[in-house]
Amino acid sequence: MPTAVDAIGTSPPRTDGPAKVTGAALYVDDIDAPDALHGRTVRSACAHGVLRAIRLDPTFDWSDVVVVTAADIPGKNVVALIVDDQPCLVAVGQRIRHWDEAVALVAAPTKAKAAAALEAITLDVEPLPTVLTTDEALAGKVLLGDGDTNVFKEILIEQGDVEAALAKADVVVEGTYVTGAQEQMYIEPQGMLARWDGPQDSPTCRVIGSLQCPYYVHKALKVLLGLPDHRVVITQATTGGGFGGKEEYPSMIAGHAALLSRKAKRPVKVVYERGEDVAATTKRHPAVMRSRIGLLRDGTIVAHDVDVVMDGGAYVTLSPVVLSRGVLHAAGPYKIPHVRVRGRAVLTNHPPHGAFRGFGAPQTTFAYERQVAKACRALKLDPLVLRRKNMLREGDHTATGQKLTISVGSVQVMDALEAQLAKPAPVAPAQRTHGGGVVKRGRGVAFYFHGAGFTGSGEARMRGQATLAVARDGRFEVRTSSTDIGQGMLTIFQQIAAAALGVPCDQVRVPQACTADVPDSGPTVASRTCMVVGSVVEQASKALKKELETWGRGEGLATDDVVRLATLRAVRKGELTSTVTYSPPPGIVWDDTTYRGDAYPCYGWAACAVDVAVDEDTHEVTVERCVHVVDVGKAIHPRIVQGQIEGGTLQALGWALWESVQYQGGRVLNQRMTNCIIPTSIEAPEMETVLVEVPYPFGPRGAKGVGEIPMDGPAAAVANAVEDALGGVPIDEVPLLPEGIQRARRAHGRGR
Repeated sequence: MPTAVDAIGTSPPRTDGPAKVTGAALYVDDIDAPDALHGRTVRSACAHGVLRAIRLDPTFDWSDVVVVTAADIPGKNVVALIVDDQPCLVAVGQRIRHWDEAVALVAAPTKAKAAAALEAITLDVEPLPTVLTTDEALAGKVLLGDGDTNVFKEILIEQGDVEAALAKADVVVEGTYVTGAQEQMYIEPQGMLARWDGPQDSPTCRVIGSLQCPYYVHKALKVLLGLPDHRVVITQATTGGGFGGKEEYPSMIAGHAALLSRKAKRPVKVVYERGEDVAATTKRHPAVMRSRIGLLRDGTIVAHDVDVVMDGGAYVTLSPVVLSRGVLHAAGPYKIPHVRVRGRAVLTNHPPHGAFRGFGAPQTTFAYERQVAKACRALKLDPLVLRRKNMLREGDHTATGQKLTISVGSVQVMDALEAQLAKPAPVAPAQRTHGGGVVKRGRGVAFYFHGAGFTGSGEARMRGQATLAVARDGRFEVRTSSTDIGQGMLTIFQQIAAAALGVPCDQVRVPQACTADVPDSGPTVASRTCMVVGSVVEQASKALKKELETWGRGEGLATDDVVRLATLRAVRKGELTSTVTYSPPPGIVWDDTTYRGDAYPCYGWAACAVDVAVDEDTHEVTVERCVHVVDVGKAIHPRIVQGQIEGGTLQALGWALWESVQYQGGRVLNQRMTNCIIPTSIEAPEMETVLVEVPYPFGPRGAKGVGEIPMDGPAAAVANAVEDALGGVPIDEVPLLPEGIQRARRAHGRGR
């Protein structure tokens, strides 16, 4: 580690790097628990039905197998989140609402015995009619919830008179856009290890596992197990990726492990195999967007009308807030006087959809940037010129009436994109290989923004906390419930704290989160970890330093060496802590009822340009160049930030071109990495990543959220590029599989 006091803006080695590259880091399946049983889940084999019975084969040897059903749940049979509609286990007499829903649990001494026990259990299910499309859900002929409609969340944003403005527009561009589900495909599947200890009459449930949000799991298990705060302890193990897939789902699998362990009176480890993980866990919401944009002949956008419908799957999970972020971004980063955005989330018999990097914004970004591309073509205007003409700048207002006054990087991002495109590509097109057919090339551009932090008053309600401590050994310790899931949080928090304390980085450690030891900092989601929690870490560090100096002066000590002060304080007085609670910036006003006001404290801004080659015979698309410019406020650790952007870009390119989740009758068909594919280094273009820094004054040293924004725009840029390559054939659906491109060409009279 560097010995420099201020490491902000440098790229020191990651603190978790050595343990990961040497194999010393313990993921949940590496954690040694010699007496642990292996847990498995009995799952439904239909999309919709009433569970009539759970039958155990009497010829099977059940002597060393633990079986858990809903009848064994001591608390409330729900996975507590926004709405208590999803059971932890379906009870006999209740409805199964999706394929691969959890019905019962087994645990056995070996994996083989647990697998055999699954085969020895049968379910009696009375089938019910299914709802498998958003149109069927909206029609409401079959109702999946308790209400009189399958729409469980609806949001309306209105500004001006859209219909009158569209009637007066010189050009009206219309389009319908379809985006598919996406599997997170984190490198480590879901997994939890649970045990109970303490007095027999009041034991404590302890769970360690692969997760993003320890206090989400803590809350859910308290409800499920009927326990008070102090008798549930959640610890994050080293976690191999999340991308949102380990935000809410870990509450389900943690509950399963805890219930099995409670009945077995032994530790139980539940680790999914890849096929089970792909089949049963949450994914990105499929969505349908219908849009109308009205423009004057000079390219001025005067009106935007968009309708968004998201498939929430069988239960609510986080869909209301995914929809919220989606509709708040649906008008794009453009100054438009007349806007109407209607958003609905509906129930279907698909496995529940939930959090995924971007959280609803990639879907609506795809729609508005496809509309802008079509407008450019209709008006014969340069894509960058039209975007510059309409983009939001400092002093402008968003569709919710928010005045943009700080950290508005739109102009700087667009300037940087044009400057980068003026340079030669790092890999010439001739060096790229193709299928051998006739190749057509095109360029696509996308411009977008992403609100950092929770929507509206969310951060004020959350009141996230962070603690800085002088530990008993004299080292400084950052205590938060924020988790490192591969994005570099451990290193960045170390840098922020060290800089604020005025000490070398190696004097600061950041332990992994455990609810018994750290305050609730809020979840590791919403591009908030560095910007929001990092700012609290910075404040707590400064407050701790001030306390140390005050103590030192009282002891007659020199106060210019903070490390020595901390060591002496630990020896003489023991641990010293400083805890700070997040306070939103002044002037933030948001109305959840009308959806008016300051939707986010600030926005990240980005632009992406993609050059593609389309093989006319195979309809395969090769990305030959990808330029991504992102305003990050301040890059605390530039190499980590660049890695975040490049990883998100490739994930977005995967969603655009290759990643297709296939359903049949509500069941995920492609459950393996051989057929639920993601891009590899072979498909990845050489990334040209440009960091723009327009500081956010309330973030640590000016930093703002960067985790999600790289996911938002590249899919639209790819579709725009393919349309350009094919001479105007509209590409309005992702993923852009070859057969979809072929259909689009034929529908446009361009197919062979």
